[in-house]
Amino acid sequence: MRMQLPNTTRRAVSVLAALLVMFGSPMVRAQTPGWPADPIKLIVSYPPGSGTDTTARVLAERMSRSLGQQVIVENRPGASGRIGTLSVVRAKPDGYTLLFGTGAELTAAPITVKSLAYDPLKDLQPVMLISKSLGMVVASPEFAPNTLSELVADAKAHPGKLNYGSGGHNSIPHLLGQQFNFAAGIETTHVPYKGGGPMLIDLTSGLLQYAFSSPGASLAYVQAGKLKALAIAAPHRLPALPDVATMDEQGFPGFDNGTWFGLLAPAHTPAAIVTRLHAVLQSALAAPEVRKTLKELYIQPIASTPEEFGRFLQSETDRYRQLAAQLGIKPE
Repeated sequence: MRMQLPNTTRRAVSVLAALLVMFGSPMVRAQTPGWPADPIKLIVSYPPGSGTDTTARVLAERMSRSLGQQVIVENRPGASGRIGTLSVVRAKPDGYTLLFGTGAELTAAPITVKSLAYDPLKDLQPVMLISKSLGMVVASPEFAPNTLSELVADAKAHPGKLNYGSGGHNSIPHLLGQQFNFAAGIETTHVPYKGGGPMLIDLTSGLLQYAFSSPGASLAYVQAGKLKALAIAAPHRLPALPDVATMDEQGFPGFDNGTWFGLLAPAHTPAAIVTRLHAVLQSALAAPEVRKTLKELYIQPIASTPEEFGRFLQSETDRYRQLAAQLGIKPE
């Protein structure tokens, strides 16, 4: 038998429900009064000058205008992005510490790192998959090969003697390098750096032979003659380098995933803050000057919903799990 509430009680419950719908729960209101009232830290887990850092700063400036508070990019490089990511995981979920994340620390690390100190799918709140970037294979001008087939021939003639660089152990470029070695049947040596910027400097000086990079980070070096492009890791050629063939055209399909950037907050960040951040990012990505800058960096805006970003993180983690099994990569 259902218990009948008195009319006055039913009216009070109805009024309370309506107020909650209009103004949110007392807990949410207590957690988000006047947000943001202070500057916001946007953690970039890579050094200044990296592609991740450059993209984050473009968006931070627009976000600052929309929010009426400074969005300050704070670089915390190290451990292929894991140091900066962990700092966000451990931050208060109050909207004042955010992560500008990439695949290395969010989808590859759960597969390649033993006893990872965080679970990206549980410890972080997706806000938006912001954009995707194309990839390219670049080499030192001192390196004789000018195509992938020539690189493969050189590597087979000198097993283990060629060095390729990346922005960190188990970073996406590192894994792409391993995938390429497997596909080409070659053995080369990986040299990890604390970020793509320092790696590219050593590549231009000839301390490395080649690397997987992005147009945003390395195209200027190529155009200045300090690096040369061997292949484009994308479905199509770059307009800026029309004579450089794609990896697919050179007989190596499956290397067109590129890199991506996303905004995340600590888990349990109030939904109202997540919604506001998403709206602010949508507005930033729609700004003509932002779109122009991203286009110049060969970065494609995505602007997903938080739910879509969450599903993307899961699918990318599954993809790296399959790749690790194929390449025999064990958590370290």
